[in-house]
Amino acid sequence: MIRVVDVTQHYGVRPVLRNLSLEIATGDLVSILGPNGMGKTTLLGVIAGVLSPQKGYVEIDGLRRRASEEAEATIRRRVVYLPDHAWLPKNLTGREYLLRVGRLYDVDDDRLMDHTDRLLQLFDLTAEGDWPIRSFSNGQQKKIALCGALVTEAPVMLLDEPFAGGLDPSGILALKRVLKRLADQRDVTVVMATPVPELVEELSDRIVVLQEGRVAAYDSADGLRAQTNCTGPLAEVLERLIHPHTLDNIQQYFEGFSE
Repeated sequence: MIRVVDVTQHYGVRPVLRNLSLEIATGDLVSILGPNGMGKTTLLGVIAGVLSPQKGYVEIDGLRRRASEEAEATIRRRVVYLPDHAWLPKNLTGREYLLRVGRLYDVDDDRLMDHTDRLLQLFDLTAEGDWPIRSFSNGQQKKIALCGALVTEAPVMLLDEPFAGGLDPSGILALKRVLKRLADQRDVTVVMATPVPELVEELSDRIVVLQEGRVAAYDSADGLRAQTNCTGPLAEVLERLIHPHTLDNIQQYFEGFSE
């Protein structure tokens, strides 16, 4: 269980999250959606512990973030956070990087080496895995960063825009299938932020819709449709929740051409 309790986060004098509360059950795959600047990345950063909110707190499996060194160390062994633009050690090979990350999470060496091989194969990096990361394309760097998150075998995964950054169609398909199976069959809790509703509808158990730093809705895709009386694509459902006048504005725009 992840609990976000009454969190307020400011950048300077501008509030990004406003008294936000949220509960995510173990084994759920939850997507955070919303327009740019509404707090998706900030919310993930607060849950991940890289940001300390001005108000409120986060609990993971009953332990409060930053409450004590012991609690924080326990949480960090159970949680992996992958930011949108992850730092990578460019002089290491992809394989060396994955092995070092896995050892940080105390993954058994035999298991780690096998898992590393399978991840490189999954993302079409078997040959490139022994090249220095600096020689990777942007898409390949995104793949090795995702491999770094998966190789930890952490029971809680926090992913900021995992499908962006030049990921090719085969990489998108592989990631979607892996995340879904981890959540459904291994009770891994996955929380990801993305601006693209089409990629997450088939994956998500529940969807958080952020608007102006608050939770505008939190439900399954079908539940959001019921709330908005909309049977169309999820993108249209979100527009009705966040920008209800957008569809009218589009219609008025095209009506101008008929005059």
